[in-house]
Amino acid sequence: MKFKARLAAAAAFLSMSLVAQAQAQTGPIRFGWMASLTGPLATAAIGINAGVQFAVDEINAAGGINGRKIELLTRDTAGDPNKAATFAQQLVLADKVDFILGPVNSGEALATVPLVARSGTPNIVISAVEECIDPVKYPRAFRVINTTGQWITAADDYVVKSMKRTKVALIGDTTGYGTVSVRNATEDLAKRGLKPVYTVLIDPNKTDLSDEIAKARAAGADVIMPWSAATGVLARLLNARGDAGWDVPVIGHPSLMALPIKQLLNKPSYWDNVYGSSYVSTSFDAGGKLPERTQALVDKIRPKLGGKDIDILFWWIALGYDAVKLAEHGVRKAGSTDAAAIQKALETTVDFKAVLSTLSYGPGKRDGFPDNNMAIVFANTFKDGNFRLAPK
Repeated sequence: MKFKARLAAAAAFLSMSLVAQAQAQTGPIRFGWMASLTGPLATAAIGINAGVQFAVDEINAAGGINGRKIELLTRDTAGDPNKAATFAQQLVLADKVDFILGPVNSGEALATVPLVARSGTPNIVISAVEECIDPVKYPRAFRVINTTGQWITAADDYVVKSMKRTKVALIGDTTGYGTVSVRNATEDLAKRGLKPVYTVLIDPNKTDLSDEIAKARAAGADVIMPWSAATGVLARLLNARGDAGWDVPVIGHPSLMALPIKQLLNKPSYWDNVYGSSYVSTSFDAGGKLPERTQALVDKIRPKLGGKDIDILFWWIALGYDAVKLAEHGVRKAGSTDAAAIQKALETTVDFKAVLSTLSYGPGKRDGFPDNNMAIVFANTFKDGNFRLAPK
């Protein structure tokens, strides 16, 4: 009898396990989405969130992924790496999500990517700092955006080759992203035989940047290169430059082109002579046309954004959309939400036609963004979230 009882118990346990496994592969697919929707770095995250939400709604309206709907668990990190790390642990351990999307900001991602990697959960990385990606340490982390180095290289190339400027004022903020970016920019300029005439890191909450502008000007700077994703910092920088009557060109982080900056400027003309690192995919050609995939998303998402001109940097929207679509691709190709199968599916993905770029990965390659999509654009040519290419 005891043997029969043990056999029955084992059979019951096996049956329960099979049911649980079946439910795990037939219930909703859970995406943990970490975004700094409040705080000094919120502007970009709000734009990216628009793309994430639209992609999830679009996929669910079409029947989901392999018949399973996406359940989006959004967590507002407020730009705080400690809060982001806590949310990451909750999402992978308690909520048992199938994917982590984000965080948006590199300072947060530096804290969360190792935690997510230890859980074995696939992670679509949206931050640009190089250290967030390592195919050995973080084999299930795949970057959907370009690297900081690609932004910096594009801007430095334009400053040196097109603008013919050599006296750089290098400005960042004190976040993880700003600190690492200024370091990387200094190294890239050194390779070109240039040393910045002025370098400073600014607290994102500092309200008056006139002292920094005065020091850059006194140092003889002929170009200002800011590396900060905080639109408030960038707007205050442009105001200080304009109020000082200094028409020095400003070129750097793509957030220089965000429409909220224009709204914070003391004069509209302060947005003149401002350039940002950007993408061919979100730039108007000489005939005023956008690439086909970008225009298609513009047309689809416009009604969701009020039906009028889009007032968000469109590459933010495209980035959020692409992050969800890449995760969808991984699940479809794997045929399940098994993490190892998704890793294999993504690392064998080549020429995935996202909106912001065409992505290609490999067994030892987790950065899929191509160099040939990088571009420099005029900030004051904003239209539907996109811009006109700057002349070479």
